[in-house]
Amino acid sequence: MIIRRGTSFIGIVKWTGHHIIWLLGGATIFALLYRMEYIQFSIPWLPVSVIGTAVAFYVGFKNNSSYDRMWEARKIWGAIVNSSRAWGSYLDGFVTNHFTESKYSDYELQSIKKRLIYRHIAWLYALRSQLLVATPWEHISQGGMLARTARYYQKRFGIGLVDDEVTRIELKSFLPENEHDRLVSNVNTATQIINEQTRDLTQLREKGLIDDFRHMELMQVLYHFYEHQGKCERIKKFPLPRQYANMSRIFVGIFIFLLPFSMIPSLMELGTGDWGFWLSIPLTALVGWVYVMMEIIGDYSENPFQGMANDIPMLSLCRVIEIDLREMLGETELPPPVQAKNGILM
Repeated sequence: MIIRRGTSFIGIVKWTGHHIIWLLGGATIFALLYRMEYIQFSIPWLPVSVIGTAVAFYVGFKNNSSYDRMWEARKIWGAIVNSSRAWGSYLDGFVTNHFTESKYSDYELQSIKKRLIYRHIAWLYALRSQLLVATPWEHISQGGMLARTARYYQKRFGIGLVDDEVTRIELKSFLPENEHDRLVSNVNTATQIINEQTRDLTQLREKGLIDDFRHMELMQVLYHFYEHQGKCERIKKFPLPRQYANMSRIFVGIFIFLLPFSMIPSLMELGTGDWGFWLSIPLTALVGWVYVMMEIIGDYSENPFQGMANDIPMLSLCRVIEIDLREMLGETELPPPVQAKNGILM
């Protein structure tokens, strides 16, 4: 998640420098061709402007759809934060000797609570790890220049800013060794971790550590975790419909291709001397750059779980929940909150 309020010129160049280069290069070539009269026709501005307006509306629709996916993902993780706190609070108040025939010591009760809370923290990191696995339609899976650019963005403006080994380290820290090896070998580790919580609650009910009502309440919280996970997987595993996403890129390309045939000759006819020629190059590139940026912003925002700067800050949210739950256990040696790096919070 980008948290820096402003955007520096250097940052823009780092992010879109290759687009600026080809746009300026293309505008320069067309301007020279017109100046040397290799191209002697022009397209009236009216049809090009109509196409530009239509493309702007179309790209705007795509960007709105991408924003909706990103904002829904953030709301889901906000719900995960709330449900996780409720899980810790319920365990702290529900797991007692109130219904047991033989009393458990405070240490034994605390161990049970710790086991259930730590397993939930493991679920958080497992879910984050699964959501970061690339799908076939994400940029990094496309191959070629698109994949290389995506890897660069991930390294410089995404998960490369943090040590992503944290997921595997955290799982080993919060799951017993035998349980860790068994759960990690499953296709969907996060799902099986919640199922392990279900089995644990059943055993607690058999021992009388929770009654039927408390058992049902805790099971309801686990259902919410499944619900939150399923909503995340729905966004991750169902792309923005490709007929919209792909045609948006084609329409922007058509507009940028037609732009020099209308804009450059119009600007070159203004005034006397060469200033119209020199002005036509940056202005044509600038208009094209604006449309390219509108397309790119929507394109990289439609997948909020792909390890880039536009992602939901899952690692930060996992750490916030971890700190809250471990404080509920009375622990004082807590990990520090995840800090933003280079204006990006992961």
